[in-house]
Amino acid sequence: MKAPLILSLAALSAAFAPTPPLNRINDAASSTRLHLFDGLGKAFEDAGPLGKGITVGKIQVAIAVSGAERTSSDSIFAMLEKHARNNDDIGSAYDDDYDEGYGDSQLSKMCHEVCLALLRKSDDWISACSDSEWFKEQDMGKAESVHNLWADREACKFEKEYIPPEGSASDGTPTVAVVSLIIEIQGDETNFSKAGFSRAETKSILTSIASDCRVEGGDCLNAFEVFWTPSEPTEVLTERETIFDFPELITL
Repeated sequence: MKAPLILSLAALSAAFAPTPPLNRINDAASSTRLHLFDGLGKAFEDAGPLGKGITVGKIQVAIAVSGAERTSSDSIFAMLEKHARNNDDIGSAYDDDYDEGYGDSQLSKMCHEVCLALLRKSDDWISACSDSEWFKEQDMGKAESVHNLWADREACKFEKEYIPPEGSASDGTPTVAVVSLIIEIQGDETNFSKAGFSRAETKSILTSIASDCRVEGGDCLNAFEVFWTPSEPTEVLTERETIFDFPELITL
């Protein structure tokens, strides 16, 4: 697997070269415990615009990228690299174009654009997966910790930072691209269920994120990170490498 780029709430974390992926310990047991107590915990929560509490979610999508697509100025690589180069202070930047007291979060705009870009490539999806955990509003510190843990798990697969220079040209070699979104969002209504089970369910998740991240000018979106690989224009990621480095992906 080749080096990815990373976009986050605070700043660009850049790109890395791979080491073996970390194992996820006790995921099934943790998930079972959360589901057992979700109903009781939510009964005492106040509801916001997107429901109760806080949700940390992840979706990963592997895409087949043709040679023509890879050299296009409108490719998903070009869009992600544009955000990477313009990432300074994006988490705290707002456009004052809302009339009801809300700014328009640049972070939510980026999240919305990335989701739409992935949806437009749905015919080229190879595999996908998703996961989420719900937290009470009073446990916002735990939610932030889990968001950071999931982001670090992705970052630990790689070892060096890299930002491709502007104007870097691809040689047009087809590749597989893996794009990972890690999100912390207020409420419990954003859908993160069953990516990879079908194209329809994967689309439903990305559509839900794209819609919910823009609620109240993006103020409901607490954190958002994007990882993608390969990042260098001449690097190639094969389906075999994808299976090895992202074993959680489910073939569509």
